[in-house]
Amino acid sequence: MSAIICTRKVLQKTIAVLRRGGERGEERVALWLSGSAARTPAAIVEVYEPDQIADVDYFRLPPISMRSLMDHLKATRRRIAAQIHTHPGRAFHSEVDAEWAIVRHVGALSLVLPRFAATTTTENFLEEVMAYEFSREGDWNLRPNIGPDARVTVTA
Repeated sequence: MSAIICTRKVLQKTIAVLRRGGERGEERVALWLSGSAARTPAAIVEVYEPDQIADVDYFRLPPISMRSLMDHLKATRRRIAAQIHTHPGRAFHSEVDAEWAIVRHVGALSLVLPRFAATTTTENFLEEVMAYEFSREGDWNLRPNIGPDARVTVTA
């Protein structure tokens, strides 16, 4: 099981990053980074906005962006705890999302927000986000946002 903890400040920054893409009519992705130690739950310490190619229904990171990300992770001694991105309509993990997923290890988290995050706030984030976890079988499984199996916790 993977689990993460993020603050309202992290959410505010994330929502702002994702909305910028929505203002252009594009999906947008951000990465939540934690310290290098593999702790569960992982505390999010940085919102990383990679250079990306995007349109209304997809995003992807070109090779130079992936190299920059890897350099950043090495320099800061951080790791990707989750990827979070938007969709123009409802939130779900599409086949394109699976194909271009930045994280693909067992337990990886991919979070999806609807409507380019236009209606998402720090208060309703857990109501709007769909959290998916990568399984041993190579599937992205929807996880609950409340209860003992929740993967994301928001703190003050």
